[in-house]
Amino acid sequence: KSFANLPMAFTDELDWPQFSEITGFLNSTIGGWTDSLYLRLRRRNRCNHRDLQNISQNGGSSGNLLYLIKSLARNQLLDNPAIVIYATIGNDVCNGNRDTLAHMTTPKEMLSNVVKALRYLDSRLPNGSHVILTGLVDGRFLWDNLHDRYHPLGQLNRDVTYSQLYSFLDCLQVRSLAAAYELPFPLGPLLKPGSPCLPRALQLSNVLKEIARSEKFANFDIFYMDFPLRQTAEEWHKMGGEPWQLIEPVDGFHPSQIAAALGTSITWQKALHEWPQVLGKENPFNNQIEAIFKDQGGH
Repeated sequence: KSFANLPMAFTDELDWPQFSEITGFLNSTIGGWTDSLYLRLRRRNRCNHRDLQNISQNGGSSGNLLYLIKSLARNQLLDNPAIVIYATIGNDVCNGNRDTLAHMTTPKEMLSNVVKALRYLDSRLPNGSHVILTGLVDGRFLWDNLHDRYHPLGQLNRDVTYSQLYSFLDCLQVRSLAAAYELPFPLGPLLKPGSPCLPRALQLSNVLKEIARSEKFANFDIFYMDFPLRQTAEEWHKMGGEPWQLIEPVDGFHPSQIAAALGTSITWQKALHEWPQVLGKENPFNNQIEAIFKDQGGH
């Protein structure tokens, strides 16, 4: 029974889309709480019930998203408009290749990949849909808040920091672990101040920003927002938290459950105040819908 959920866990790449920032629908029991764009949209309009898709993948970049996006399930003629969140986070700059620098996405490639993806969406999404492009993350946040902290493997004897662990793995060229966690090697130098990752991330974010400003499509409008990690850290600090708690402790790379929940609030508030048409109006029949169909667990 202890391993009954392993098949599902492996098919989800050891991720938890049911707790995620965009499509979370279950109460989290893994060190935080669940708040998601889906749950907020559902509260706003009960007709959004169970209308969610998570077609993400570990290591998803603008290049391989061209294939992933084809699993989108939407009938252009019969379904309601959709909200699409397009976010590659950091995978276009920090990747699992040995020569990470040589495999960074260039601004020209980013422009081509994203426009191709948007054209595909334009051929599939119902008229009146919305697409939000999310900028790339500033990887220095990881180095600044983790490099001298003890990894869970070293907390007992206080002898293994995050920077030491990744330097050790890089020395051994442990590619299997890197592939499992989608970690760039060497991770430390790529996240330190002065790393080439940051300027490239800014360049690619600017590409996304320009696409949102200048490109027009028949079936959806486009918006851009910066990746909200710094805002998330500020909110968490106000709540008495520490920045390192916003990073998943085992891999030291991905956002934690707390970061996901707080990020939802930031995205929601931005949409509510700047793009209210994206969220739609509140459904005045919500109470009647719930009385007839009950809660059904939110999913």
